[in-house]
Amino acid sequence: MNVLFNGENVEVNASSLAECLVLLGVSDQHIATAVNGEFVPRSQRHQLQLTEGDRLEVVSPMQGG
Repeated sequence: MNVLFNGENVEVNASSLAECLVLLGVSDQHIATAVNGEFVPRSQRHQLQLTEGDRLEVVSPMQGG
């Protein structure tokens, strides 16, 4: 299925957000995720089923100031 990952079209063979993150190499615990503009808590990533064309956003916290 095709999804938009951080602004780039990617083809993934995953049904859940958690599976997709592993396939994309971003399965780190210290990230924030959103699907179609809605925040998805880590505890719900395995349950959230993706569909064709979903927009995934993944961000990592940064230190600085």
